[in-house]
Amino acid sequence: MASKLHLEIALLPEGWRQDVLVTIDHGTITTVEETSDGTGERVSGVTVAGLPNLHSHAFQRAMAGLTEKRGTQADSFWTWREAMYRFVERLGPDDLEAIAALAYMEMLEAGFTSVAEFHYLHHQPDGRPYDDPAEMSQRIVAAADSVGIGLTLLPVFYRQGGFGGKPPSDGQRRFLNTRESYARLMETRVPGGTIGIAPHSLRAVTLDDLAWAAKTFAGKPAHIHISEQTREVEDCVAAHAARPIDLLMDTVDVDERWCLVHATHADKKEIARMAQAKAVVGLCPITEANLGDGLFDVPDFLAQGGRFGVGSDSLVRISAADELRTLEYGQRLIHRHRNVLGEASRSTGRRLFDLALAGGAQAMGQQVGAIAPGCRADFVVLDGEGFTDDAVLDHWLFTADNSAIKSVYLNGVPAVQNGRHKDRDTIVQRYRAALKRIA
Repeated sequence: MASKLHLEIALLPEGWRQDVLVTIDHGTITTVEETSDGTGERVSGVTVAGLPNLHSHAFQRAMAGLTEKRGTQADSFWTWREAMYRFVERLGPDDLEAIAALAYMEMLEAGFTSVAEFHYLHHQPDGRPYDDPAEMSQRIVAAADSVGIGLTLLPVFYRQGGFGGKPPSDGQRRFLNTRESYARLMETRVPGGTIGIAPHSLRAVTLDDLAWAAKTFAGKPAHIHISEQTREVEDCVAAHAARPIDLLMDTVDVDERWCLVHATHADKKEIARMAQAKAVVGLCPITEANLGDGLFDVPDFLAQGGRFGVGSDSLVRISAADELRTLEYGQRLIHRHRNVLGEASRSTGRRLFDLALAGGAQAMGQQVGAIAPGCRADFVVLDGEGFTDDAVLDHWLFTADNSAIKSVYLNGVPAVQNGRHKDRDTIVQRYRAALKRIA
């Protein structure tokens, strides 16, 4: 079914335009033209493409706020991970679906219209597969479908507990797969979306497993956690006499379909290699700050033509604006000047937004992230509050945050209006029921 939307003001790939008529057929943009003939459903406000969220662990939304208490030793990513392992033991399929639906709804309300779900909660608490080995993957698909968000499903390949074939811990048993069982997970259908591979990290798979997955599923999106922690880098060097990103790129052909998540502690050589490969670096500034990971050298990467997108990772806070603002503010703190990621005489917010749209769309492996023919008709409508052109983006990203979002369109149909998802009450009710079950 074809429909038309008359966008009052819109940001197109070629720049800001007024009176834009978008024709949509079965959720896909077919034509974009400037007109003043008044046809089409009028969308007032400032319309931009929805931002892709390139890294999410949906179940962790129910953990938000539960780990902000210091233990008897210095807290770090590694102590947080143990708390996550204890939490994950409680979750069943119904719980996962309810939590994921809430997280995806909140992403839509916050300006994300598609998500790459790095999904590693596969099995029952004792490690045995469900009767349908893809049960938990299907629940992620169902959650995304119920709220309307675009989905790239990334079943995680997890084989070992650490470098050198370290045995997995009990806390990791729900994540583990053989090559054969992983191949079955990769048969999961994602209607309207796509599926890709996700070797969890170099510490969680052997190099042979990594090469097998890359070869077997060549051409699909490929995501991996890498160089997030200094200990990870040290352990990799001890086991393989190579730094993680160098080791990855020496083992498989890293190209445009790869998303290297975090890459926080990449050195200058690795930064240059990632930029040259045209891979996307998946930055998750809020989570990286929450876990005390460190800061990626974004200016050096961008100076070499590097590509990045943003993700909300642990979902401790869900906000497209806050991810980009935290990204810029982190760089301001270490470089001690303003507008670090901006360019001369250009809006910093606009540059951040453009880069995150392009990198996120590339990592999703889908036609998203632009108001252009062939793309999904996913839009975010902002209240400009008297601002014009790029200043609207600066206002949203650096000041207004989620309050600037008036509505969100998915496949050309409004799913969020006045800042609220159309099914918010039902989704929240299911989520609260799940919290009671796992308390």
